[in-house]
Amino acid sequence: MAAVVIHPEILPHEKFIIDIRREFHANPELSFQEHNTAKRVASLLRSFEGVSNVVEGVGRTGVVALIEGGAGDGPCIALRADMDALPIQETGDCPFISKNDGVMHACGHDGHMASLLGAARVLGATRASLRGCVKLIFQPAEEGYGGAREMIKDGVLEGGGQLGPRVDEIYGAHLWSYEPLGMVGARKGAMMAGSDKFCISVKGKGGHGAAPQSTVDSIVVASTLVSALQTVVSRSIDPLEPAVLTCGTIKGGFGYNIIADDVTIGGTTRCFTSGVQTIIKDRMKCLCDGVGAAFGANIELAYTHGYPPT
Repeated sequence: MAAVVIHPEILPHEKFIIDIRREFHANPELSFQEHNTAKRVASLLRSFEGVSNVVEGVGRTGVVALIEGGAGDGPCIALRADMDALPIQETGDCPFISKNDGVMHACGHDGHMASLLGAARVLGATRASLRGCVKLIFQPAEEGYGGAREMIKDGVLEGGGQLGPRVDEIYGAHLWSYEPLGMVGARKGAMMAGSDKFCISVKGKGGHGAAPQSTVDSIVVASTLVSALQTVVSRSIDPLEPAVLTCGTIKGGFGYNIIADDVTIGGTTRCFTSGVQTIIKDRMKCLCDGVGAAFGANIELAYTHGYPPT
């Protein structure tokens, strides 16, 4: 991590970047529903000096544009930002709070779009000094719905026609609210972990809370399993290998005096190598089988690589 000195050419665009980020934040749209967002992005790109070939509908709701350098031949460098929001209810009180009930830019994609639009303004105005071209990619559906895959299918990387030349290198950035303002992080190799999704079904035997001896309490079983799952990373993964296992949801039960017969646990695992990914999945399966056998419950693990949408 190192402190960053903002280039003087960026400073005149600071207000625009802040304002457009807040506009996007107030008007979030879910994956493959970014119709108004895409129209706004495309409209802004068409208004910028030096930006051409603005194409909408790439990868269903994505936007692509070009900045062609005026200093001769060179590579095609792509800059990418994602556009979709999450199905989360915003509860803050900022003046630019989400206007769309149950939808929020909780992952920073509003900032990603604003940053790339700011970069487009600067690069377009200075294109005479650039060699080659810059391809601006606004990707839909990053939140597990395969928006990048859809844009690739439409030829965004291979290029051709209005999509410009083949991409030689592509760059993206992600906001990181855990670091102080003005800090930029970079490293050799992978920066962001691969994420998988799991759903665990715990089936016991319900009954009255006053007679637990005749039941298999799925809430007790699930609680034991959640605790046991924390040992996967702490005791099965090399401490030098980054990994995370998070149980994000646990659902079950009908009443305060009823022992539940069915509980579901949902969550995510994240790591950087396929070897660690395999260890996590195998250990989770062993724990599910072991805890199920110990309590007399039926526990089924559904583990999906790539975090697809629900």
